[in-house]
Amino acid sequence: MSKIKVMDEILANKIAAGEVVEKMMNIVKELVENSIDAESNEIKIELLDSGTKMIKVSDNGVGMDRNDSSLAFSRHATSKLSSLHDLFNISSLGFRGEALPSIASISKVLLKTSNQKEGTIIKIEGGKIIENTPSDLQKGTDITVTDIFYNTPVRLKYIKNLYTELANIVDYVNKMALSYPHIKFTLINNGKTLLKTDGSSNLLKVIYEIYGKDVSKKMIEIRGENEDYSISGYMSYPEVSRSNRNSITTLINGRLIKNNELIKMITDAYHTYIPKDKFPILILNINVDPILVDVNIHPTKMDVKFSKIDMLKDLIKETIQQNLKKLILIPSATVRSSFSINEVEKNQEKELVKEDNQKEVNTIILEEDNTFDIKEEQVTYNEGKIIEQTSIEETIENTPYKIKKMIPKGIVYETYIIAENEEGMYIIDQHAAAERINYEKCLHSLLNPKVERMNLFIPISLEFPTNEFLIIKHNISLLESIGFEIEEFGMNTFIIRTHPTFIKEGREKDDILKIFQLVASNETFDRAKFIDHTAATMACRMSIKGNDYINLEEAEFLLDTLSKCDNPFNCPHGRPTIITYTKYELEKMFKRVMD
Repeated sequence: MSKIKVMDEILANKIAAGEVVEKMMNIVKELVENSIDAESNEIKIELLDSGTKMIKVSDNGVGMDRNDSSLAFSRHATSKLSSLHDLFNISSLGFRGEALPSIASISKVLLKTSNQKEGTIIKIEGGKIIENTPSDLQKGTDITVTDIFYNTPVRLKYIKNLYTELANIVDYVNKMALSYPHIKFTLINNGKTLLKTDGSSNLLKVIYEIYGKDVSKKMIEIRGENEDYSISGYMSYPEVSRSNRNSITTLINGRLIKNNELIKMITDAYHTYIPKDKFPILILNINVDPILVDVNIHPTKMDVKFSKIDMLKDLIKETIQQNLKKLILIPSATVRSSFSINEVEKNQEKELVKEDNQKEVNTIILEEDNTFDIKEEQVTYNEGKIIEQTSIEETIENTPYKIKKMIPKGIVYETYIIAENEEGMYIIDQHAAAERINYEKCLHSLLNPKVERMNLFIPISLEFPTNEFLIIKHNISLLESIGFEIEEFGMNTFIIRTHPTFIKEGREKDDILKIFQLVASNETFDRAKFIDHTAATMACRMSIKGNDYINLEEAEFLLDTLSKCDNPFNCPHGRPTIITYTKYELEKMFKRVMD
């Protein structure tokens, strides 16, 4: 007797539902995507108890006739594909024909739809159609899903708490609103409106609705293109960052996707502008010929594969970094409206009394020819959009923004330089400022084909574990290209006879060991990242620290050199170097001016 049997359709749909429907958000996602494919410009999502009791999605799309509304719940039934050629030119959000039958197999569904010629009501329980009757001719489709997992109770155990389910749904609907600003989205849970957009096609307005006024003021529009890709969207100032990557919204031809390579490229483009554990807010829509992407990777259709992804990465990085260089990135200090005497006294009690000991003066040795001129464009912004952009070549009168000379007036806590100019007052972190200067100096030296070298009077011997020794040996040409002269010496040991000049005298062995360890920690080696990491590491080690004493003359030299850096606003690790109070903010704090 044959043991292999063909599963009936309801059982197959329940199995498929395990991939398509993991949480309430998956149901919302599939229904909303169907509404978008139906050319809707108004979509309303109503929930009861975060969707666990009811999910209803209503739209004003093209609707379906009676025959199509029945076939829609059959497995692999779709209006999006008709041939193999269509599979490689997908422009719709849905195409697999699995979502509706999977949802219907584990819930109770009520469908009301009309194409203005024919209206239909269909009721389904556990995948079986129990009612199919005519309805009115109001254009559009309403789908109500209730009693989710009523016939697969074991799945209910994996549903997280209501707040988590609701947070997932809100996050998804927010991203769809950002993806389709021309569609009016409304999200309601237990009668409370959580999101409402106006469908005006103004993406910045949607950003305002989701993130609020403060964030929307710190967003700028971006655009770029090459032979195969074009990108558009909005990116945040570096000071507006989040602790997770969830605020990075990436779209491919309007489809919301998750691609770790793209997210990594975006965060790499913000390198040295934000700390490595922070992420920007960014909405990026990528337009490309559908034949260059494969969205048929996973039932959720959120994972995609790109052809010519290196061209896309270069375009994204170049576009983001060009816009970052146009910004004035000195954050304003937070102005507190009032504070109590008790709070001041409490903070004073926490301060430690320090002895007035004379400290060794640590100075930064910088040659004048190691500074860098700023080359930018003058850009005028209005509500985050570029409204005027003038290149330096077009006019001599319009000069790019450059930090005006800051005159140091004092140093507090032996860490922060207080300076001023006609625009306001500045607080500069002396270590962060020195790091930025030395980082650009080291980076310039490492990228210079004629690296300056220094011979060691006594060669340095370094021994490594076998695995690290093999990785270093494989990349020894890279180390030689940045100024090292290296020889193998016995088992797992290197002899270093020459090193680049940026390594600080007296700490040669420690600094060289650190660089070799950076090489050993990367089995899949990236030369550009290694050089950048090396420059940042050396800059940190060779710079003055907090609590290191410098006088006002040294502080002035530090500030003058900082103002000539490519990016004077952040240290290599993304921390701000400068915070400012404008003259107006100071006068407002002291009530010299009133709003």
